[in-house]
Amino acid sequence: MRIRAFSNLTSPSALLLIAANLVPLYGVFALGWQVFPVLLLFWLENVIVGLFNVLRILFARPDEVFTWFAKFFLCAFFIVHYGMFTSAHGFFIFSFFGNRNTGPNILIDADVVMDALVHYRLGIPALALFISHGFSFVANYIGKGEYKTANPQFLMMRPYGRIVVLHVTIIFGGFLVMALDAPAAALALLILFKIGLDLRTHFKDHKRRFTADEVAA
Repeated sequence: MRIRAFSNLTSPSALLLIAANLVPLYGVFALGWQVFPVLLLFWLENVIVGLFNVLRILFARPDEVFTWFAKFFLCAFFIVHYGMFTSAHGFFIFSFFGNRNTGPNILIDADVVMDALVHYRLGIPALALFISHGFSFVANYIGKGEYKTANPQFLMMRPYGRIVVLHVTIIFGGFLVMALDAPAAALALLILFKIGLDLRTHFKDHKRRFTADEVAA
């Protein structure tokens, strides 16, 4: 059992996930990031997860011709609903944690996000997260054949559980970090806690080949 757990932990997708999540630590200790850029990066990861989830739905069960009509409808519904959900979450982060450079109570659009990306130099960390999720999609979902039996309806709901559990915890952690006198150490613990949650979800999702009634990740 220990050998199998160690093997899972040292798999390429798990190592990439850990590496991508460690990049913010450099921002905290080398660039002096406070709460907002860390939470913004985690919010950007939600967008990345949503993009790959659309691809998962589209690639699911390609041999079943009649599912293609349903998949296009599910993708359209997911993009609208998940987009609204993500925008509301982003508005909350910008409003409560944004500084004078982002401004409180602002509309979240592409220009605002890009300005924050440039200001806090989040391009490389965001790219690392994109590569991590992209590798998992190619290596696990496509390479291991999970897409052949994935249920598009389950896939549509897949990201919400992760976001609710992870980011409610992180947002409350953000408020706690702001209240402490050692924000760097607290942010480091918050990032490590997120790594643990991400690994737990990753191992749970990929511990076996998915059946037609299970959600591929």
